[in-house]
Amino acid sequence: MSWSVRRRLVVLALVVVVCAAGSVAFVLHAQRRQAAVVADAPPVPTVAPSSVEQGPRIVFRSTLLGEGYGLVAMTPLTAPDSARALTDRACERVYAAADHLLCLAADRGVVTTYSASILDENLREVSPLPLSGIASRARLSKDGKLAATTTFVAGHDYAQTSFATQTLVTRVGGASYGNVEDFTLVHRGTVVRPVDRNVWGVTFGDDDDTFYATVAWGGKTWLSRGSLSRRTLSTVREDAECPSLSPDGRVVAYKKRQGRPAGQWRLATLDLASGRETLLAETRTVDDQVEWLDDTTVIYGLPRSGADAAVTDVWAVAADGSGSPSRLIEGAWSPAVVR
Repeated sequence: MSWSVRRRLVVLALVVVVCAAGSVAFVLHAQRRQAAVVADAPPVPTVAPSSVEQGPRIVFRSTLLGEGYGLVAMTPLTAPDSARALTDRACERVYAAADHLLCLAADRGVVTTYSASILDENLREVSPLPLSGIASRARLSKDGKLAATTTFVAGHDYAQTSFATQTLVTRVGGASYGNVEDFTLVHRGTVVRPVDRNVWGVTFGDDDDTFYATVAWGGKTWLSRGSLSRRTLSTVREDAECPSLSPDGRVVAYKKRQGRPAGQWRLATLDLASGRETLLAETRTVDDQVEWLDDTTVIYGLPRSGADAAVTDVWAVAADGSGSPSRLIEGAWSPAVVR
């Protein structure tokens, strides 16, 4: 090996070492800053989980600054903004139904890794789930028997013009249905096979088979109805993302662009029987898969602005387009209603 080649390799090795040291230093600095913010934050009012977990409740990710930031929390359904019960489980995205909880978690370090787990009512892991990217969406069926996860395997949000998702549906404690992107796609009565297809944001029906999801290709998004047993997806309506089926199964809520710039959406609902679409009174852009508080109200997360951007709140608005939005839970994200 010539001296010039050896010298170049030494220089390259030094560059790699310096870059790695810089990455570690950045992570340590960020961790120290976060610890300082937590130490300076006011205490969060809490109650014992046992006082909440047996009744109707809202489960969410706590985003109030302080010791409980990022932990799974819950409040009574009858008093959503009361003192919260904090668990010791940290999740990026959470969903709960019946006696199960779905947690998409991140282990942040020099290299961030992600995981998904189904937990029981005592937050013990029942089943790990495959996860291949940045956590995005999580859903369980009402009976807790089916789980769906969406992750970004390229890109990191739905505002980008180029991203790729993976959406997996799994029977809890059983077999996986695999990537929903591989299901047969039917568009206006014809099977289509677009190479740029993406699927995300599953919501389940009550029959252990039907689900709804977003399917996108060719620069357009479609609300689509799926069947697990037939492994099919059929488009229903254009310009619809991140659907959520109402408890009575009659209405789907979703976000839609309506020609807005990338990263801006408007909430809407669709009556499945009549096909009537209604724009909701929330005019701020919402990048979330909404949840239903009951058959007439949807809830969703919105970030604060400026110095409080790390804090999100859960808001509520009528599903028929009436009224105005109201804040339901301060310092909360990824809500799930357990009835």
